[in-house]
Formats: sequence, structure tokens, C-alpha cells
Amino acid sequence: MANVELVDVTKIYDDAQGTETAVDSVSISVADGEFLTIVGPSGCGKSTTLRMLAGLEPVTEGSILIDGREVQHLVPSERNVAMVFQNFALYTKMTARENIGYGLKHSTRLSRPERQERIAEMAELLGIHDHLDDKPAELSGGQKQRVALGRALVREPDVFLLDEPLSNLDAKLRSEMRTELQRIHDQLGVTTIYVTHDQKEAMTMSDRIAVMNDGRLQQIATAESAYDRPANQFVGTFLGNPAMNTATVTIERHDETAKLRTDGGTVLTTVPTQALPSGVSEATVGIRPEDVELRPDPNGSASVAVTEFQGNTNYVHLTLDDQSLTARLTTNQTFDRDERVALEIDAPDLYLFDTATGETLKTRDRATHAATR
Repeated sequence: MANVELVDVTKIYDDAQGTETAVDSVSISVADGEFLTIVGPSGCGKSTTLRMLAGLEPVTEGSILIDGREVQHLVPSERNVAMVFQNFALYTKMTARENIGYGLKHSTRLSRPERQERIAEMAELLGIHDHLDDKPAELSGGQKQRVALGRALVREPDVFLLDEPLSNLDAKLRSEMRTELQRIHDQLGVTTIYVTHDQKEAMTMSDRIAVMNDGRLQQIATAESAYDRPANQFVGTFLGNPAMNTATVTIERHDETAKLRTDGGTVLTTVPTQALPSGVSEATVGIRPEDVELRPDPNGSASVAVTEFQGNTNYVHLTLDDQSLTARLTTNQTFDRDERVALEIDAPDLYLFDTATGETLKTRDRATHAATR
């Protein structure tokens, strides 16, 4: 186990088409034994960051330290890190046993009995001890992924790196493997850095998440903190499924109350003036779908476009002016298509963002939210 620190790490690609900054001055500290997930949309620089940490991409600027030792100039074999890729990258002509032990054979001085003992222990941990003599073609997707994990972990690395390792699995197996990875991490305690574009994976698996966009680190925090108190509009809208509703509003203050009016002229909600930051007359409002309540109203400001039944939840998609909103309701709340509804949105549930910069002006107040429900 080891702590990891990235200090102002930058990656610039330079070719005949010009230069492109894939990672822009990213600084991240990962504690010994922590499970950190780097999450963001495709092309945000998360995989490039992981590859620089592994030594597969050279660093343009900045430093990478493992247990205080700078490693950005070292080759991968000198860093004692192990990486699992999106594709399983197994040797098709080797058995599971041979795939898991390949790195041990070529990078350690362990004797054959010692290697076999360690392979057996890892296979037991991963639940594939009955498949050690099978070749990849005889294994299921989940078993192949476990072999890939075993090949990385059997070397007992200081740092365990995973680059979207579950993206090729079906939904049920992905859910099972998320649980499995958490169990393995808890049992081994190895410092783990996991990369994914799936915010559900990030929020359910990690001690902390690091959100990236356009090569820059947007926020690093626990999943709950980033969800409730996003640093900016990008983080707020990226985390959560369905995504946060947003609308540009003008704030009309009238003594004790303030109206939030959309660009289309509709009053989205009326809240106590003291609940809003002073001096703000225009902003982008954000509302989580779970914080939107509806009631039938022939003169309501929104109409129902589509209702999606999700077992224990109804997602009601609404049209207000020329934009779409989503409400997440219980299944005993049903509405018909084209039915007019009124929105009920409480002040503690509102997020406000600076429309020009995206920076957060106000976040949801979970404590007040719970007290008023």
C-alpha cells in the first residue's frame, strides 16, 4: 500500500495537427489504502491521467509521487503499480492459472511452488479456483474479468489502477462486480484508483471521487458531498440520474419573498428572500428530480410529456415553456400525458449557479430539506 500524489500534472499532445492539452495542471492526493474514483465524460482526460500514473504516457509537466518518491521518470516496472484495462487483455493460449502467474514469473524471484501458492490464494479470493485450468475462451465475461484482476493483484502492488474495467460487462454482471471490487479492496486494503465515465459506479464504490472535465479537475470530495455541494454547475449536472434540472432565471425580490422567473416568463417557484444569496438578480437554478413535487392543476405552469415506470419509482418528464424537466415520484403518484400540473419546489432544495462562470452560489440544504419534509 502507498499514498499517491499528483502535483500540477499536465499532458500535452503535439503532432502535425497541432497541440492538444489532454490534462491541465491536475493535482490529486490519494491516501494510503484509499479507493478513489476519477469520473468524467469521454475525452475529459481521466484515462490519460491514469496512464501517466502507470508510466504508459510520459508527463509533460508536473510530478507524480508514490510514498513520497517521484516516479514520473521511471518505467512502469519500477513503480510497483498494477493496472487492469477495459479489455481483459488475456493471453488466449494460456490457462487462467498461467495468465494470473505471468507477471510473477517474469518480474519476481519467487520459486515455482511460491508462485503457485500465491496464484491459488488469489483465485480463492476471487472465486475462480475451479477455473484455473480453463482458457479464456472457456470463461464467462465475469470470470475473465476476475482473471485480469488476479493477474494485477497477485503481484501485491503498492497501487492498483483500473481503467473502466466493467464497461464490457452486462448490467447485472457490472452490479455484481462493483460489489466484488469493493469486497476485494476492503480485504486487501491496497490503494486503488479507478477510472470510469459511469457516475453510478463512482458514487457507489469510492471513498472519494475526483470529477474531471476538459482535462481539468473540477472537484474532489466524497460522493455525498459532491452530490449535495457541487463546486460548480458541471459537477451538479453530471452527478445524479436522472440529471439535475436547470433553468436560467431572473430573481424578482418583493420584500419577504422572491420569484424565480424563467426566460419564458413563467414563475418557476416563489421562495423566502432570505433563502437566496444577496445581490444576485440572474442565475441558473438547479433542482434535483427527487426535489420536484407535482400536483394536478388545470392552470399549472407545466404539462406532462412522458411518464416512465421504474418499478418503485415514476419518472415524470415535463415541459415548461420550451424546456424539459424531470420529477422523480413514488409509484402511487400518477399523471396522464398532457395533464397540466403545478410545481412545488422548496427553497432548501434549490441550487443556484453563476450563469456566466458556472460557479456555485447556493447548494441544497439537506438538513433543512429533511426537517421540512
